Amino acid sequence: MDLAWDQILSLVGAFLILVAYALESLKPGYLRPIVFQTLNALGSFGLFVTAVIHSQYGFIVLEGSWFVISVVALLRLALGKSKAVK
Repeated sequence: MDLAWDQILSLVGAFLILVAYALESLKPGYLRPIVFQTLNALGSFGLFVTAVIHSQYGFIVLEGSWFVISVVALLRLALGKSKAVK
């Protein structure tokens, strides 16, 4: 099976988001909030890029929003404005 770079990017992105979700769901508090949000930001950005390449407008909205929300959460953590800081 020969995967193009965009398909590899989408698989890595999905994997990062799923790892973050699974760990937080199965072991709440296991991940530090900054790690959780970083995994979400990286994963959603990869999926966003893939969606843009393939003009998948619904996924552009979904993954673009997911990325923006994750980045805002990371900024809040960095500035100490989040109640999620442990």
